[in-house]
Amino acid sequence: MLADATLILFPILMAFAAFSDLFTMTISNRVSIALVVTFFPLAFALGIPLIDIGQHMLCGLAVLVVTFLFFTRGWIGGGDAKLASATALWIGFDHLWDYGIYAALLGGVLTLLILVLRRWPLPPALVTQEWITRLHDHENGVPYGIALAIAGLLLYPETRIWLSAANF
Repeated sequence: MLADATLILFPILMAFAAFSDLFTMTISNRVSIALVVTFFPLAFALGIPLIDIGQHMLCGLAVLVVTFLFFTRGWIGGGDAKLASATALWIGFDHLWDYGIYAALLGGVLTLLILVLRRWPLPPALVTQEWITRLHDHENGVPYGIALAIAGLLLYPETRIWLSAANF
């Protein structure tokens, strides 16, 4: 049961963050808090060494510092900064570079797709959908949490906590 919780909890929270960002352009603090709060007891219970847990914590804090700087400059939203940091806690330094590359590439594709869609007028049937009009609005940003979540999901099966749970 512990292994099952580890294998499904992260994907569920990441999917929730992605859909939340898509439909509301926000990522609830509860998602990031849940990711942080659940990582530690699961990692301990799975027997991940304390030194490794500490390195994962350092990775999450390092990403928080960098993404907070990005947030203060207006480059990303606060929810994106917190989600990236919480994700970094789970994936650790071993996969951080890949996470950054995947998130950047996926975010670039997402941004280009939204920019192209914003050039066309919305069909009348879609104008009534608030989330679609929000995405279509040139004044709004891009729901980058989608890219962050997908990047995390792509790497999760390679992480220490996933492999520990799979072999538990």
